[in-house]
Amino acid sequence: MSADQRLIVAIDVNTMEKVQELVEVLGDSVSYYKVGMELFYSVGSQVISYLCAQGKDVFLDLKLHDIPNTVGQSLAALTGLGISMLNVHASGGPAMMATAAQAVKNKAEAMGIERPKLIAVTVLTSINSGEWNTLGYNLDLSKQVVHLARLAQCAGLDGVVASPQEAEQIRAACGDEFIIVTPGIRPSGAAINDQSRIATPAGALKNGAHHLVIGRPITAAQDPRQAVQAILQEMRDRT
Repeated sequence: MSADQRLIVAIDVNTMEKVQELVEVLGDSVSYYKVGMELFYSVGSQVISYLCAQGKDVFLDLKLHDIPNTVGQSLAALTGLGISMLNVHASGGPAMMATAAQAVKNKAEAMGIERPKLIAVTVLTSINSGEWNTLGYNLDLSKQVVHLARLAQCAGLDGVVASPQEAEQIRAACGDEFIIVTPGIRPSGAAINDQSRIATPAGALKNGAHHLVIGRPITAAQDPRQAVQAILQEMRDRT
């Protein structure tokens, strides 16, 4: 897989005008975008239609977490939008994840479309070890991430969202084909913002990441396209 297929740019805006401006600026340098809660809840499915019309892959990052039937029915509806990847929270449990995977599969087959990848969020990359300890889990943070990744794999999911710091352990536990999507990527010199468990693009790839999700280091850059090119070069040098 090429570097540009592995890079997912997070569109952290809330209007279609800003989406179009960013996509036009980045042009053919970016082929994969992440649409998160703020954007999807602001403009709805029109952003998916727009990105697909531009020939872009879309990761719809809504992190569903509810009872199995609700999540399954919701993902079936979202599958119909023609996106490339969806996600749920692994902490919703094995039954919820298994129901989610089956719902996505059934909907894609009924529509005669390629099944989108379904991945699970392990532990948010904004949570550090100190905050984790206040939540009262029995396992330490990294062991909990790996445990949730194994649960997701057993439930039939394609991969997980995890910090680059746990990617190597997940790769060892779940194998080479299991997708690891890593946010919390910060090129050298970039601001950390609200992320805690971070790595450089090269570091994340070295640890076994499959896709890198990068937002503000690109979208807030003075020259976003140049920022993308620098990141892609670092990724190519690593691969």
